[in-house]
Amino acid sequence: MISRIWHGYTTPDNADAYESILKNEVMHEIQGKQIAGFKEIRLLRRELADEVEFITTILFEDLDSVKAFAGEDYEKAFVPAPAREVLKRFDERVQHYEVRYELG
Repeated sequence: MISRIWHGYTTPDNADAYESILKNEVMHEIQGKQIAGFKEIRLLRRELADEVEFITTILFEDLDSVKAFAGEDYEKAFVPAPAREVLKRFDERVQHYEVRYELG
């Protein structure tokens, strides 16, 4: 299994709008692609002093599944225009980790 991890940051005023875009548009778009090997997507949120951090993790069966989702330049971040409009900053590249152990 491969976990695709990405970080984005908003101002506190834009945090709810960004979360809504992720939940109602971006995540549905990803799921709608019906990519073989796609397992799940998670959204994490953390309030910081002057910004709000979001982390998305997408779990794929293998690297081929990641490439089916993201293309050959699979480390390039997938950030649609509506999300870019409310983000303060974000990772242009994502990280991929091999899942070595799960419990539960």
